[in-house]
Amino acid sequence: MIRYISRMPDRAWEDATPRAVALLGSTGSIGTSALKVIEAHPGLFRVAALAGARNVRLLAEQAVRHRPQHLGVLDEAGAAQLRGLLPAGYAPDIHVGPQGYAALAALPDASTVLSAQVGAAGLRATVAAARAGKVICLANKESLVLAGALIRRICAETGAVVLPVDSEHNAVFQALRVHDTLQDGARTPDAVRRIILTASGGPFRGRDRAFLSTVTREQALNHPNWSMGAKITIDSATLMNKGLEVIEAYHLYGVAPDDIEVVVHPQSIVHSLVEYADGSQIAHLGMPDMRIAIAYCMAWPRCVDTGVAPLDLVRAGSLTFEAPDLSSFPCLALARRVLASEARTPGGAGLPVVLNAANEAAVDLFLHGRIGFMDIPALIERALGDHEATAGKGAATPPPPATITDDSIPMHDIDHIEALDAATRRRVAHWAGAAGTQGTGNA
Repeated sequence: MIRYISRMPDRAWEDATPRAVALLGSTGSIGTSALKVIEAHPGLFRVAALAGARNVRLLAEQAVRHRPQHLGVLDEAGAAQLRGLLPAGYAPDIHVGPQGYAALAALPDASTVLSAQVGAAGLRATVAAARAGKVICLANKESLVLAGALIRRICAETGAVVLPVDSEHNAVFQALRVHDTLQDGARTPDAVRRIILTASGGPFRGRDRAFLSTVTREQALNHPNWSMGAKITIDSATLMNKGLEVIEAYHLYGVAPDDIEVVVHPQSIVHSLVEYADGSQIAHLGMPDMRIAIAYCMAWPRCVDTGVAPLDLVRAGSLTFEAPDLSSFPCLALARRVLASEARTPGGAGLPVVLNAANEAAVDLFLHGRIGFMDIPALIERALGDHEATAGKGAATPPPPATITDDSIPMHDIDHIEALDAATRRRVAHWAGAAGTQGTGNA
């Protein structure tokens, strides 16, 4: 196994306190949890920047409490509203849109960037942080899905570090770190046999396709274990979240696709495991609370109090595991199909971009009542097939990897990714509208 980008920062970052943190997505579930960690340890952290997209009122409350010099919002209307909510005497710089988020990610004043935007919208900021050589606490898995090869190259060039905030990948990271500290080299990353990602199974575990074709938005948003935003909650219900995490694991750790396994673990107590060549498995257990993973990344190498109650194994009771049902939940298989393409060619001939864009578009359609639950994987599969057929006829695909010494090259790659992303979203919206789907599962 090759350690690609999930590694340790240098000693200067470890020793510096308080650490200046730029929180991108501060008003979401990850961002608000991160602020709880920061507020519990004021001597360890300092907020350098906050960005909150559309939730301007909450962003203003956070800004007044922490007084960062830099804020970010989605558009000029949000910037005007934000200025009106800030008190006299506090006049921070307000950055707007994707370019504004990228500027916040590259601030000289911030050593650490928490990338917690939802979906493809987080790509530019993550790349900007990597180009600036930051320590990136990554909760935006879509960045690696869309541009994992590009981000790996940039990190190798600049010395940027990606620390995984996703609970599953944070668990893997902790399991790997247990043996990185051994002096005798008894277990090294090369001794890793498999990475095993756990999935809760969401609210519909054990249900068949007939039932799934009837589920409502409210049912799908009722996750049994985790409190998350709407998009990631639907992804958990379809198992697409786990599919994206399989691709993310490939880029974080360099594990061969066949050596990344997914098992359903309904209790969400075991957050993931690493299997070694001797047959042993190292698991990470804990309560389902994202503050554990957030604090592990932001405070490294310190272990700090997160405010999370310790796990009581007796009260937790039985822990069970089962194979995922790929017939009822085909999104996981679709993601693996895309990863196979990625493993053959960096960029996967655009398929990772199509997978993510089609999923985001379909989830949004479902949340707005325009399609049924099983139309989500149907639309994704159609988008993948359409792209493969088009690419086979000579249509443009993402350019091959190139040197990153020219500043324009990574941004050019991102422009290409975003163009394919936008085209895929338009295609999915057209198909849904043309079919007039209301839960057919055949979009």
